[in-house]
Amino acid sequence: MGTDVSMDQATADAIEARFRLPYGDFALDVDLRLPGRGVSVLLGDSGSGKTTLLRCIAGLETAADGYLRVNGELWQDSRAGHCLPTHQRAFGYVFQEASLFAHLSVRDNLLFGQRRIAVAARRVALEQAVELLGIEHLLERAPQRLSGGERQRVGIARALLTSPRLLLMDEPLAALDSKRKAEILPYLERLHAELEIPVLYVTHAPEEVARLADHLVLLEAGRVLASGPIGELLTRLDLPMAVAEDGGALIDGVVSGYDPAYQLLRVRFPHSALSVQVAHGPLALGQPIRCKVQARDVSLALQPPLPSSILNVLPVTVVEVLTAEHGAHVLVRLDMQGSALLARITRYSHDQLGLQCGQQLWAQIKSVALLA
Repeated sequence: MGTDVSMDQATADAIEARFRLPYGDFALDVDLRLPGRGVSVLLGDSGSGKTTLLRCIAGLETAADGYLRVNGELWQDSRAGHCLPTHQRAFGYVFQEASLFAHLSVRDNLLFGQRRIAVAARRVALEQAVELLGIEHLLERAPQRLSGGERQRVGIARALLTSPRLLLMDEPLAALDSKRKAEILPYLERLHAELEIPVLYVTHAPEEVARLADHLVLLEAGRVLASGPIGELLTRLDLPMAVAEDGGALIDGVVSGYDPAYQLLRVRFPHSALSVQVAHGPLALGQPIRCKVQARDVSLALQPPLPSSILNVLPVTVVEVLTAEHGAHVLVRLDMQGSALLARITRYSHDQLGLQCGQQLWAQIKSVALLA
């Protein structure tokens, strides 16, 4: 009986999506099991199938061979002859352009989305969506009087007011300039932190991946190249992100202290007592924070170095070594008491240190190089 309960719970907390869809010269052929919470980012080159997959999930494309279960709700099982039409699937969809109704105010655009849902089925209140997206001051404006970032925030709020079981976001920041992207990203992080609605998020932007993703799906020519937690995939040496020039690791930690005199934030890493100092403004103790450490900003030493301008010196173990495409470089995958780290060093340094798997080393990371 215990096994049945755990299996039911696992199904209730997951998104299962299997689609086979021939599409001219292209064919989508995916079999995915994604977390039922958090943000799963779909990443891949143009034409890899990201948007086609979202459209299959939404029912806008009908795969003759398809299966879709969202947190226990069966939306499609083509082999059993079951396929919910689009209007019966409880999802919200956010496109690159908000496509607001020009003849309605912001408030009425929001209410249009909410009125589609029976009162008893509403899971997100108007006031909650407005506060989460920071659009209180925009409610009486016409869409023509909004900036691109404001329009997109309204579009996201309208999608939330349909009380979705799943939120689909197809490159929602692609049409915005860097200033507007920086304006809207904190609101997306709030949605991530405060709502339990799972999100499938399509993007090409590394910054959006780093700040938002819990789970990453790499698509290539309609197939899944890899799928897994963001921290694991970014540091896999057999995948393209690790070997890229800006490759590195993401580590989720918590704020454990702050030095106001030097404006240094102390971040404790999970699974260990290790911590780092980051040049950053003050944050509340215990607040979750994500640090990005680029491989090129990590140096390695055989012994603990003498005091220097590098504040973060951490014990690590060599897990894997790969000669980079640039023959002068070597990528080293490291274990930092349960957290993965990457270092890009010269092949000369590799040979001088005599690196081998299982070797104990010290990793050095400048505080100014950590991105939080």
